[in-house]
Amino acid sequence: MRVGVLALQGAVAEHIRSLEKTGAEGVAVKHAEQLAELDGLIIPGGESTTIGKLMRKYGFIEAIRDFSGQGKPVFGTCAGLIVMAKEIEGGEEAHLGLMDIKVSRNAFGRQRESFETDLDVKGLEVPLRAVFIRAPLITAVGEGVEVLSTYKDEIVTARQGHLLVSSFHPELTDDFSLHTYFVEMIKQTKQP
Repeated sequence: MRVGVLALQGAVAEHIRSLEKTGAEGVAVKHAEQLAELDGLIIPGGESTTIGKLMRKYGFIEAIRDFSGQGKPVFGTCAGLIVMAKEIEGGEEAHLGLMDIKVSRNAFGRQRESFETDLDVKGLEVPLRAVFIRAPLITAVGEGVEVLSTYKDEIVTARQGHLLVSSFHPELTDDFSLHTYFVEMIKQTKQP
């Protein structure tokens, strides 16, 4: 199983390391043509406006929409969540617009307000260690979106069919259970 990590910005190597701990092959994706060889894709954190600009510049917007349109799973973490959202508070134009969620950027404050916590995530057997860095929040979800976890009654992990998002950085700990969850999603989509 080959899972790509969009390599425009963010903790690409850390996501690849987490994927490899699940038994999947992690691939740094620098060209839209690479998507054809993949079973799933992770869009990592970084700065969502910058990622959006780079995605447009290098032809990733339509390519990732097509990839998702084939039912191939996509997982957005932190800024990747913002990039996948249909609506961004504050008037910023949506980037991929894949997932029926509304998000608030930097909802947890600045870099110095970053923190770690243990989260109960639906579908995981034990609490997950989550690292929040200038994290966004999901402020509203559409009908087909399942909330997988909350922090202080705010939505921080959600799934819509073959799409998965988290406000936090699961790749920055030694807990790769959310990556395992994503790899299981990919396996389910590959079954005839």
